[in-house]
Order: sequence, then C-alpha cells, then structure tokens
Amino acid sequence: MRVHLCAVGRLRGGPERALIDDYLTRFDRTGRALGLSLGGVIEVEDRKGGGMAAEAELLRRALPKGAVLWVMDERGELLSSPGFAERMAGLRDGGQGDLAICIGGADGLARDLVAEAGLSISLGRMVWPHMLVRVMLAEQMYRAASILSGGPYHRA
Repeated sequence: MRVHLCAVGRLRGGPERALIDDYLTRFDRTGRALGLSLGGVIEVEDRKGGGMAAEAELLRRALPKGAVLWVMDERGELLSSPGFAERMAGLRDGGQGDLAICIGGADGLARDLVAEAGLSISLGRMVWPHMLVRVMLAEQMYRAASILSGGPYHRA
C-alpha cells in the first residue's frame, strides 16, 4: 500500500525538512518488505486566498484516485503508536492500494474535508504548528513500519 503525505503549504529547506526526509526514507525502507511504501509527498498551496475551502478543494484534486483519506485534526481520535500501526496494517491487509494522510495549513482543514475522512487523528490536546505535525506524522509512519516489522525502534 502506498502512503501519501498530503499537506497545505510548501516546506522549505531547514531542520524540519531534514527530519521529515529522514523519517520518510526510513519508513519507505522499512515498509517495503511489509507491503508499505511512500507514495509521495503532495503539497498544495492556495495562491488566490480562498482560505480553508480552497485548500480543501486543492487537496481533493491532488489525492490519488481511490485512496482512503485520513486527516490530522485536533478534534480527532487519540491513537497509540501501535494503534496507528494496526489501522495502517488493516487497510493494507484489506487490499487498499493507497492511503492519503492530510495535514492542513495554519488554520487547519475545512470541516467538510474532515467529515469525508475515514479517520481523523489527533496528536494530543495541544495544537501543533502544521510544519511540526509533518515531522511528527513522518516519525509515526516510520514507527508504525518498525512496529509491524518487529523492529527495536518502538520500546513500549
């Protein structure tokens, strides 16, 4: 199953980019033997100032056809790392070809896009900057692959 990280905004070079690239490379390397791979990073940017509704439409158009949609949202479900891994494995084992996980911009995601998602995930009760959410999601993707492979990275 290809996992696509979809986000509002363009990530420039810097420490966040280095972390994201590192974790996504680890995810792809670890996940391949498990039937998981990085489908890519999809970035959209609303240059016309249409707000969250315009961003949601750009994301919808960029999503791979037939992909299951998960979103990152502060009001979403709190998952443990093993729980996240189990959900991902469940889709893979069910024959799903693509999973798209969306991260909103500074204002989050439009409520209608969140409502369309098969899963809404929260990283906790605190609100995080969207660029750090990318880092944290990339790390959790790698952690999920490590958990599913029985690797030593996750020590819980």
